Amino acid sequence: MQPCVEAFFDPATATFSYVVYEARGSACAIVDAVLDYDHRSGCVSTRNAGRIVDFVRAQRLTVEWLLETHAHADHLSAAAFLRKELGGRIAISAHIQEVQHAFRHTFNLEPGFLSDGSQFDHLFGDDESFQIGNLTAVAMHVPGHTPADIAYKVGESAVFVGDTLFMPDIGTARCDFPGGSAAQLYRSIQRILALPADTRLYLCHDYPPNQRAPNHCCTVLQQRKANIHVRDGVQESEFISMRSLRDASLELPLLIVPSIQVNIRAGEMPPPEANGVCYLKMPINFFGH
Repeated sequence: MQPCVEAFFDPATATFSYVVYEARGSACAIVDAVLDYDHRSGCVSTRNAGRIVDFVRAQRLTVEWLLETHAHADHLSAAAFLRKELGGRIAISAHIQEVQHAFRHTFNLEPGFLSDGSQFDHLFGDDESFQIGNLTAVAMHVPGHTPADIAYKVGESAVFVGDTLFMPDIGTARCDFPGGSAAQLYRSIQRILALPADTRLYLCHDYPPNQRAPNHCCTVLQQRKANIHVRDGVQESEFISMRSLRDASLELPLLIVPSIQVNIRAGEMPPPEANGVCYLKMPINFFGH
C-alpha cells in the first residue's frame, strides 16, 4: 500500500513538512513540522503549522504520529503545538539522548532537564517497524548529519530522508555538528541508495539555484546518477575529504541557537522563569568557527 503525501514548504527556512496518509478520512503522520520564529524579536507563531492543521481537518484525517527526522538546527519544531491541536504522539530516534547530552552542557540547561528522551512520546529503535493506520512504516537509523537522524520508509517506495540528502544538484548534509560523522553519513546514504531505483525520496530541505523552483522529491535513481556529492562511483574517502573541506567553510544555521534548545524538548519552550517569561540562552564565543 502506497501513501498519499502532501508537502508544505516554508521559504524562510527552506524546509518541507509532510502529511502522510492513506486516503481521506484515514490515519496520518506529520513529518518535520515548522514553528515560525522571528529571530529579531524572539516571537513565535503558527502560520506554517496552521496550514497543516487546516489540511488535516479538511481531509478528516486522524493524526497518529508527529515524526521528527532529527533535532533540527535550522528551524523550530511545531510538533508540540500540533499535538495540542490534533493529537498524535511525538516520535524521534532513541539516539536523541546523545544529542540532548551534548547540548545540555552547551546551554547549561536547568537541573530538571533530563537527557533521556522522556520529552518525546516515543523513541524509535533502529529499524523499528510501526503503523500509520493501515500503512506499514520503518524507522531507518541513518546517522552522520547527527547521531539521531532517522529516515522514515512508508509503504514500499516512499522514504522521508530528513537532512541526509538534498536534491542531486545540491548534494548532502553537513556533518560538523556534535556527534556528526562524514563516514557515517556516507554509509547511511549508501543504505538509502541501495533501495529500489524508483523509490521516492522526500527531502526536508531544498536550496535551489536561481534557475529552478524548490523541489521536495526525487528518486533513488536520480540521486545515484547525479548527486554532486555521492553519485555512483564516489568513494567513501573522497566523500569524507569533500565533506570535511566544505563543512569548514559553512556558516552556522541562522536559527541554530533557538532551534536546538526547543527541538531537544520535542518542540516545547523552556520552562518559564520566576517572572513568567520563557528564555532561550545565547552562549557567547561558543559556536564560533
